Amino acid sequence: MEKSTAVLIQGGALGTVGSTMAAQYLVVALAIFSSCTQVVIEASSWWSLGMNPMNPMNPVQMSEVYIIGAQPLCSQLAGLSQGQKKLCQLYQDHMQFIGEGAKTGIKECQYQFRHRRWNCSTVDNNSVFGRVMQIGSRETAFTYAVSAAGVVNAMSRACREGELSSCGCSRAARPKDLPRDWLWGGCGDNIEYGYRFAKEFVDARERERVYQRGSYESARIMMNLHNNEAGRRTVYNLADVACKCHGVSGSCSLKTCWLQLADFRKVGDALKEKYDSAAAMKLNSRGKLVQMNSRFNAPTIHDLIYIDPSPDYCMRNESTGSLGTQGRLCNKTSEGMDGCELMCCGRGYDQFKTVQRERCHCKFHWCCYVKCKLCTEIVDQFVCK
Repeated sequence: MEKSTAVLIQGGALGTVGSTMAAQYLVVALAIFSSCTQVVIEASSWWSLGMNPMNPMNPVQMSEVYIIGAQPLCSQLAGLSQGQKKLCQLYQDHMQFIGEGAKTGIKECQYQFRHRRWNCSTVDNNSVFGRVMQIGSRETAFTYAVSAAGVVNAMSRACREGELSSCGCSRAARPKDLPRDWLWGGCGDNIEYGYRFAKEFVDARERERVYQRGSYESARIMMNLHNNEAGRRTVYNLADVACKCHGVSGSCSLKTCWLQLADFRKVGDALKEKYDSAAAMKLNSRGKLVQMNSRFNAPTIHDLIYIDPSPDYCMRNESTGSLGTQGRLCNKTSEGMDGCELMCCGRGYDQFKTVQRERCHCKFHWCCYVKCKLCTEIVDQFVCK
């Protein structure tokens, strides 16, 4: 900074030429500041609503914030775009379930990638996943899809449970293949409302950003919107009819049926399969995303897409956001991604012994409890160098 200041002072003494140089320095400085500000803005995300509710940066799940009204609550929530803040003000009671949906998505992501080099680790800031999400990779595609799916799941269930003032039980039409003597009723998960609100809220950030047609940023917006939709449709398509029997002594002479969400693990499994078969895309001359390899079938709205190759997750890299695999547990006997050879990227591993305690020799006692012993076992564990 001292050198820059000295140059500007000298420039001031040189008259008109110096003034021009000073102006140029100022423009450059403002451009750098603007780009840094944009990085900070882009780094924050509504996903932060799913992080630790006791964090003062995430008051959405603290019941006492509802007393002070919508405007203060919405202004406190980090990571929301302007459109999302407006929706927050209109639907304040929905925000807790947006947070629950984000949390569900984050947990499922971590489960699905627990044995991968990138294991969906979160970082301690409002970006949640760090700089790695600034790359349009397969992993980013999965993260957008599973978090959008989590919001549909949480909102649909909140409607059914009467938690929201603007929706209730599902109004889905009776399935045509349902037996005629079965009743279509009960209180089903309101997937229609959950889908619509999730689309409005989650996509708001992308839709309010405007970039030049054909730019990388415009490609990322198209990629994000596509994967958001794929996640929502996965929840929608996996919902199924659930029924309950009625009758004397469980004779099941009558059944009442309703629409029910699938277990979210099933959604995660389906999205993980889509991740494995995700389509690589590129921008064409018209500014549209097209498949990189035209020999393959074009992706549908249900598939995941990406525009960048995945970074090297083997080593820690601040610029890409990779945390590396040093210190990660690995399975010495596995030949899969969780095996030490692949997980440690050929760097080798260290072995150590650890004590594990678990319940054992459990017995049922009448009536009615189970009594177990506590067994101790020394096991070998392996961590990447």
